[in-house]
Order: sequence, then C-alpha cells, then structure tokens
Amino acid sequence: QVQLVESGGGLVQTGGSLKLSCAVSGSIFSINPMDWYRQAPGKERELVAGIISGGSTDYADSVKGRFTISRDNAKNTLYLQMTSLKPADTAVYYCHAYSPVYKYNFWGQGTQVTVSS
Repeated sequence: QVQLVESGGGLVQTGGSLKLSCAVSGSIFSINPMDWYRQAPGKERELVAGIISGGSTDYADSVKGRFTISRDNAKNTLYLQMTSLKPADTAVYYCHAYSPVYKYNFWGQGTQVTVSS
C-alpha cells in the first residue's frame, strides 16, 4: 500500500506563491505516475499537473507557465511550486498516485489553498 500526506497549503494574496509537498510512504516502488489534482467548491476534481518516473511532466492549460511539479526520490516527496496565484486557483489540492502493481489509485487527504483578491 501507499500513503500520501500533503502539506504547504494556506492563504495567499493574488500574485503570491506557495509550494505544496506530498510525502510518500509505503510501497513506493509500485507507483507511477504521480499527480496533483484540485477541487474547487461546486466543481469536479481536475488534474493540475503530472509527472512520470522518467521525469516527463504535463500541466493543465490553466496553470502552464505558473506551476511546476517535481519529485525528490531521495526524500520520497512530490512537490508543486505555484507562482502568480489567482483567485481561480482557490481549491483543495490533492496528491494522487497510481499503482500499476495494485491497480489502485491512492489519494492524500488534501490541503486547502486560498487566494485572496
């Protein structure tokens, strides 16, 4: 099994920055890819950014050029650096990992990001 624990959310003004972290434990060898999703009130959960083991990344159009996903394998941690934040980025951000070994999607508990105008 895999456990994911997010941290780093908070309240920031428009134009500000935050860095989210997702600590990964358990059967780390079994997971690929890893992603960040977000869910705003009244909206469906959406994919924000993803990274595969080879390092390739992908981003939602709404965050391209502002967000950067990265992973530190030595620290078993996934990151999401967010810059130039907008009120539209306000949401609960979730760390996600898929295990092709277990054929299962693992989720963290979420961390709130609020961007004030």
